[in-house]
Amino acid sequence: MQRNGWGVNLRSKGFRPRAGASRSVSSAINERWATDMTHFFCKDSGWCHAIVVIDCWNRENIGYRISKRQNASIAAGALEDALIHRFSDHKSLAHGTCLRSDNGLIFSSKEFLKLVAAYGLDTEYITPYTPEQNGVVERFMRTLKEECIWLHMFASFTEAKRIIEDWIEEYNTERPHQELGYLSPVEYKQKLAA
Repeated sequence: MQRNGWGVNLRSKGFRPRAGASRSVSSAINERWATDMTHFFCKDSGWCHAIVVIDCWNRENIGYRISKRQNASIAAGALEDALIHRFSDHKSLAHGTCLRSDNGLIFSSKEFLKLVAAYGLDTEYITPYTPEQNGVVERFMRTLKEECIWLHMFASFTEAKRIIEDWIEEYNTERPHQELGYLSPVEYKQKLAA
């Protein structure tokens, strides 16, 4: 079977840096980000997906993608949105930011990890079956579901995308966040320019 190439190529089992018992909150902006994905149903498209990237310090949703597909390029797109939002032309400032995720295949794909390496981000994965290690983004997803997704019967993907994006915009701009040291996006960009 090997001679004819009929065998299955086994992926090497690499080491994934684990989050351990550390909490997902952080003490400074851009110190730790968290990413996750959730699913929702649309009548015209079936199961669709929302992938988000949250800053664990101020709980701001800094990057997201709403998509009919769940694959590595969608996850990489959400991360790239976050990187552009926070660092724009200052790519070197992203170096050392820790990105925490669960053990989903899209977060350990070659495409996703290539983007992570290009910006010098540190990755850490939660221990399997311990979502509390990624508590900040898990809480965001619960709020998104309770206040937006579960309240609607989406007839179309276009409708769902608009409603979810509007809710995320409201979450980022109009909701009081728990962190007392929260900087608005305008204040953050002024601080970055200084």
